[in-house]
Amino acid sequence: MGCFTFIKVMMILFNLAIFLGGGTLLGVGIWVSVDSSSFLKIFGALSSSAMQFVNVGYFLIAIGAILVVLGFLGCCGAQKESKCLLITFFSIILIIFIAEVAAAVVALVYTSMAETLLQTLVVPVLKEDYGNKQDVTQIWNSTMGELKCCGFNNFSDFNNSFYSKQNNGAYPKYCCNTTVVSSCTWSEAFESNVQGCFTQLIATLKQNAAVVGGVAAGICALELAAMVVSMYLYCHIDKGGH
Repeated sequence: MGCFTFIKVMMILFNLAIFLGGGTLLGVGIWVSVDSSSFLKIFGALSSSAMQFVNVGYFLIAIGAILVVLGFLGCCGAQKESKCLLITFFSIILIIFIAEVAAAVVALVYTSMAETLLQTLVVPVLKEDYGNKQDVTQIWNSTMGELKCCGFNNFSDFNNSFYSKQNNGAYPKYCCNTTVVSSCTWSEAFESNVQGCFTQLIATLKQNAAVVGGVAAGICALELAAMVVSMYLYCHIDKGGH
């Protein structure tokens, strides 16, 4: 088996796996969107909060559709030795790769700006909707419970909030360290000094930086490999694979 034939076969198998994986995600996404009640029964209350924050079904459908298209283009392009399909596959991977790099650069350069922007968007929601709207309350309860945090910045985000006004000036229990407090008062929240969820999230990401970086590097390596292989096939098709 020549080098061209070997790479062609590997390209077909690799993209067949992507196609099947994308089809699976697409199917799950459609199922979640159409029959979310069954999904929630299987995965429990935490998934309910997550689904209210991000529509998981539509997200899975979008990712699955992209993977199906990529898998189809790569698989058929290699099998049929179609330069048009291969260059389309290469172009889509390249666009995704550039978008990922740009997003990473923006995230690194504008972290403080992102924090300020999020603060102006999130804090008003906390003040007005926490304790008032069930979906917002469940999302924040899950977040604060999992990350052991309070509010976006700290407990002060709940000053003069709907929740505080409805509970005689009390704060959510997550803002106090002790679990025996029946009502988390301002002084107890101040003494507890529980970190805000944004700070805690950044700290958690830093603790797992090696894992996050490894996954990101692995994805980038696969994308680069896919681009190199597709371009190799593209350039050698006219030579008859020799």
